[in-house]
Amino acid sequence: MCAVAAHAATADKAPLDILIYGASGEVGTRLLNESLRRNHRVTAVSRDVSRIVGGRRNLEVVAGNLLDDASVRELTAGRDVVLVSVRGTVGGSRDPADTVHLLGIRQVVEALRAAGNTRTRVLIVGGAGSLEVRPGVTYAESIPRIFYWFVPGELKREIAGHRMALAFLASVDDVHWTYVSPPKRFKPGRRTGRYRLGGTELPVDRDGRSHISMEDFAVAMLDLAEAGGHRHSHLSVVAD
Repeated sequence: MCAVAAHAATADKAPLDILIYGASGEVGTRLLNESLRRNHRVTAVSRDVSRIVGGRRNLEVVAGNLLDDASVRELTAGRDVVLVSVRGTVGGSRDPADTVHLLGIRQVVEALRAAGNTRTRVLIVGGAGSLEVRPGVTYAESIPRIFYWFVPGELKREIAGHRMALAFLASVDDVHWTYVSPPKRFKPGRRTGRYRLGGTELPVDRDGRSHISMEDFAVAMLDLAEAGGHRHSHLSVVAD
C-alpha cells in the first residue's frame, strides 16, 4: 500500500471533461467540488437538478437518468472520465440485481461498447464489504451471523449488488474501468489531501483503523482520474 499526497491540477495541464453520475449525493458532491477545484470541465447529472448548486465556473448541470439507455449514450459520448457514485434500488425492489449501482455500471459499459469507445475511463465508487479481510473472505462475509442479522436489508442488498457489479466488471476487458472501495468508516470530514492507496484487502492506517473522510476519498478519485492508470482494477483507499 502506498501513501499519496494530492496535487491540484495546474494551469498548464489540460483539463479533463468529466461526467459525474450521483453528483447530488454525499460522495458525488465531494467528487464534484474536487473536480472543480482542479479546474476540470464537469457535467453533473441528476434526476433532480435542483439538488446541485449550479452557476459555477466549468460546471454544467443536466437532468439525466443513469438507467435510461438513450440518456447514458448521449451523456457519456466523448468524455475523458465518467465517475459513478450511486446507490439504492429500483422501485423499492428487494433484489440485489435491481440495485442502481449494478444496473448503472452495466448501462455505462454498454453505452461505451456500443460507441466503440475504449478511451473514456470509468471510475466507480464501490463498497467496503467487497474487500478481503483475509484471502478469499470479504469483510461482509466476516461479520458474525448473529450481528449480520441486524444489518439493514437495504445495506445487505447494496453489498450484494456491489459483489455482482464486480463479477460483471471481471468480464469487461474492452472498456477502461477502475473500481475504488472506501474503508469501513467512511463519513464526511476534513480534506487533508493525503491517503493510502491499496488493493483488494480491507485497508487500515498506521494505527490499525480503517477510515477515510469523503473529502480525501474524492481527492484519491480525482488523482486516479488524472493519472489514467489502474485499468481493470479493484482498488482501496484509506487515510494516511
